[in-house]
Amino acid sequence: MTSSTAIVTGAGQGFGLALTAALAARGTTVVACARNGDRLRAATAALPGVVALAGDVTDPAFRERLVATAGGRLDLLVHNAGELGPSPLPRLERYPLEALRGVLETTVLAPLALTQLALPLLRTSGAGTVVTLSSDAAVEAYPGWGGYGAAKAALDHLAAVLAAEEPDLRVHAFDPGDMRTAMHQRAFPGEDISDRPEPQTVVPAFLRLLDERPPSGRYRAADLAAPAGGLR
Repeated sequence: MTSSTAIVTGAGQGFGLALTAALAARGTTVVACARNGDRLRAATAALPGVVALAGDVTDPAFRERLVATAGGRLDLLVHNAGELGPSPLPRLERYPLEALRGVLETTVLAPLALTQLALPLLRTSGAGTVVTLSSDAAVEAYPGWGGYGAAKAALDHLAAVLAAEEPDLRVHAFDPGDMRTAMHQRAFPGEDISDRPEPQTVVPAFLRLLDERPPSGRYRAADLAAPAGGLR
């Protein structure tokens, strides 16, 4: 990804920050965004080639600013920003509908809208790649995970259809598995999640996806950590 440009949403902490640091170390210019501007700027201040933009991806004006900041080139668009929903996680019988609208707005609608704006640049990059962050909750039925899981399932399907419509791009849904993040802690309030891997340990699997450019599709970090023959 040397001399390339990327947009990474939700880059202020967790996996988004770990990925931003790894891309910057490769020489990638990263337009990194997060809602908490102070945390984002502090976390990325020492990273070369990182442009930190504070804002909400659900804001149309901010999405336009993100793409404009990338300039005339965009090689990689990573939809990492997401919304867990209420904590503790509620069963569907009492899931607040307004909260679900917020989850869908951040996790599904905003990534689609940002992709629409970025497509012209991605198409002309020669190696345009879109990656959406997935979850096992998108494919497995866990009590309490109905809202978040439904949003991630919808995002997975958007990625699959985009791949069919844009055959010259690589479009991947990337499932990192459980990680020790603030969002994961919110899903399990009061529980010890120290047994989950740190986000930076998952980044090499993501980078392999970029480097080897397998066919568009859904990939799990656990599979990408396997020998090369495991990729489709």
